Amino acid sequence: MYSVDLYRRVRLACHVQGLSNREAARRFGISRDTVAKMLSHSEPPGYRRSVPVRRPKLDGYTDIIDSILEGDRQVGRKQRHTAKRIFERLRSEYGFDGGYTIIKDYVREYRRTSREVYVPLSHTPGHAQADFGEAQVVIGGVRQKAHFFVLDLPHSDACYVRAYPRATTEAWLDGHNHAFAFFGAVPQSVLYDNDRCLVSRILPDGTRKRTDSFSAFLSHYLIEDRYGRPGKGNDKGKVEGMVGYMRRTFMVPIPSFASFDAFNDYLEDACTRRQSDVLSGHKVSIGDRLQADLAAMRPLPGAFFDACHKQAGRVTSLSLVRYKGNDYSVPVAFAHREVWVRGYVGEVVIGCAGEIIARHERSYDEADMIFNPLHYLPLIERKIMSLDQAAPLDGWNLPEEILKLRRLLEARMGKAGKREYVQVLRLLDTVDMETLSAAVKDALRLGAIGYDAIRHLVLCRIERRPARLDLSLYPYLPKATVGTTSPSSYMCLMGAAS
Repeated sequence: MYSVDLYRRVRLACHVQGLSNREAARRFGISRDTVAKMLSHSEPPGYRRSVPVRRPKLDGYTDIIDSILEGDRQVGRKQRHTAKRIFERLRSEYGFDGGYTIIKDYVREYRRTSREVYVPLSHTPGHAQADFGEAQVVIGGVRQKAHFFVLDLPHSDACYVRAYPRATTEAWLDGHNHAFAFFGAVPQSVLYDNDRCLVSRILPDGTRKRTDSFSAFLSHYLIEDRYGRPGKGNDKGKVEGMVGYMRRTFMVPIPSFASFDAFNDYLEDACTRRQSDVLSGHKVSIGDRLQADLAAMRPLPGAFFDACHKQAGRVTSLSLVRYKGNDYSVPVAFAHREVWVRGYVGEVVIGCAGEIIARHERSYDEADMIFNPLHYLPLIERKIMSLDQAAPLDGWNLPEEILKLRRLLEARMGKAGKREYVQVLRLLDTVDMETLSAAVKDALRLGAIGYDAIRHLVLCRIERRPARLDLSLYPYLPKATVGTTSPSSYMCLMGAAS
């Protein structure tokens, strides 16, 4: 290829000095065709192919290669054909006798020309996109996968992030509640993917059949929901990019926190600090551009949506209710009855008719059994011999004074002592453990070892009055006289017997 400087000298010689093409060719040692080309171009035009490259060896095989590559679009990236694999298949299955290079060149050109092209989008204020991402975290010393909800405002690039143990329906709803509280407003519309927690089915005409919980959520906040095409993450590219940004920026290295609440406090603070950033292509910060978003958004309603998953259930003979693969206890009085269950992110609430009968911390394990010992005490009182083997009482950490009370009651009264011990524990239905523990301490100090005395001491603590266990203060009660035996009395009995 000739240099640009030679182009300049040839063009000066011909156009300015008046040399002919023949003379210029002789002076510069080039052909007259080259001189003509230089006179028509001010700089080297580069190589220009006039006709496509002919590959006669590929005649009859291009349709096969195209069908293989087109089929790869329906397969995961890790199991798509390479050019070498296509070459091997053509030789073994179709008798191809050409070389590998022409196959490689054809596949490269096909993939280059078949890449998707995107339209630059503009984003009006007041609209949002939402998605879930995943990352490894350490919570309470345990390494686990966290699912984090992201709500992004594409116009301003402001965002909100919150992490959960699972990407469940209640996590979706709870994430929206916290995001709306963070911004202090509700977007006009939100763009989603087709997550099963939100969309139960896509109808043939493309209409989405929403889940009941999600429909109620949209009705509560009056949000217009929009959806991307199935498998096309670029339809909501802003939030997809934000998911990756949050993972790379705020979750590397792997974060470690005592609880999800502490982790979420950190993420919320990160979202707030990010609003002071000025992104490439903009002259003002995210926080300044956020004002336009907030002005176009709707005000918050009077109350947040009840972010829970609802289902009906039935109590088993073990006084347990199944929810999401785990069993939760209810009071034994509700055994075999129909109940309703509300699953929140951190809590499971169980009710019967209009009454809440049980609350438990949510478990995300599998086949777990979550007991409240108080639910089973009435049954254990009736079936007192089950006390030592009652599974709901396993792992119940009771204060030492209450355990000491049990030992004394059983030593003095046997089976009846066990029953009185359970009656003492049933006082926890109305008082807290601290009050009961203090009353038991008083009973042990006074030597009043019994349910009635402890109940009296508990009432005195609740009413904030002094305890009175001295019978002299109650003259209307009958007094029992207990005589002492003497050796003479014993001898009299012996004499009578002889």
